[in-house]
Amino acid sequence: MRIVFMGTPEFSVPSLEALIVRKGIEVVGVFTQPDRPKGRGNKMTASPVKEAALNAGIPVFQPERIRKTGIEDLRALKPDLCVTAAFGQILSKEILEIPPMGNINVHASLLPKHRGSAPIAYAIMNGDETAGVTTMMMDEGIDTGDMLLKAETKILPAETCGELTQRLSRIGAELLTKTLDALEAGTLERIPQNEAEMTYDPMLNKTMGIVDFHMDSQRIQGLVNGLNPWPCVSVPFEGNRLKFLRAETAEGTGKAGTVLKADPKSGLIIACGNGAVRIIEVQAPGGKRMRAEDFLRGAHLDGKQLS
Repeated sequence: MRIVFMGTPEFSVPSLEALIVRKGIEVVGVFTQPDRPKGRGNKMTASPVKEAALNAGIPVFQPERIRKTGIEDLRALKPDLCVTAAFGQILSKEILEIPPMGNINVHASLLPKHRGSAPIAYAIMNGDETAGVTTMMMDEGIDTGDMLLKAETKILPAETCGELTQRLSRIGAELLTKTLDALEAGTLERIPQNEAEMTYDPMLNKTMGIVDFHMDSQRIQGLVNGLNPWPCVSVPFEGNRLKFLRAETAEGTGKAGTVLKADPKSGLIIACGNGAVRIIEVQAPGGKRMRAEDFLRGAHLDGKQLS
């Protein structure tokens, strides 16, 4: 079977690697986003999927818009099936019609919940108890195609989006393997999504990291953990902003946004609209991530008002 893979971030790599080692499959090409500037020096950086594909000797294509400049390259590869995982571009009807066996997508949510580009972050921010992966047949909508298989996992206490993404990437690769097993055996069933249960989440943006501590402590916890690694919740600090990277709910009351405790023994506890939140990990401007207790050995936040 000739397969074209489409993906971009770290989440996509295990699925690509599962295809590469699978017997009876030839990954004839990989489509990924163009190199982007990254870091302080804005150095052009290849996507994780591009690096994995080149290491495996697979041709890589990086159209800015696949539906405009990538169609002929895709058609020339003559894929039997396309597999996508967090590609980051919308596929047109013309593209979807190229592979005769269709297009399978590895989506990081339990569809029809959390359609959109940031399902893992929103699962944590919304306080979901579980997350998961769904393989689905792609259509012209955004994550609206028929579902194939699902895998579910519990969200761990204080687990961040970055950590859950790593876990789900491996779960997604295993689920893709099972999906292909069923496809080849002729036992794969297509299950239409129930639109009444659908939720759609908008794209993440930097302003989401500016938090109003009048919100419930559970909500603050979800925002801190769900927005790590990007854009991260942050508060004003010495003319810049201090990032909060991991949090859990805590006991305490006070005016929302007031630092209730800030010392190396008690840690960093902030009053919320209902209850309080303990900040477990922080990152100062230009510094490394560290436990809040270690940060507080040299920083003084006790009694400060953060909102």
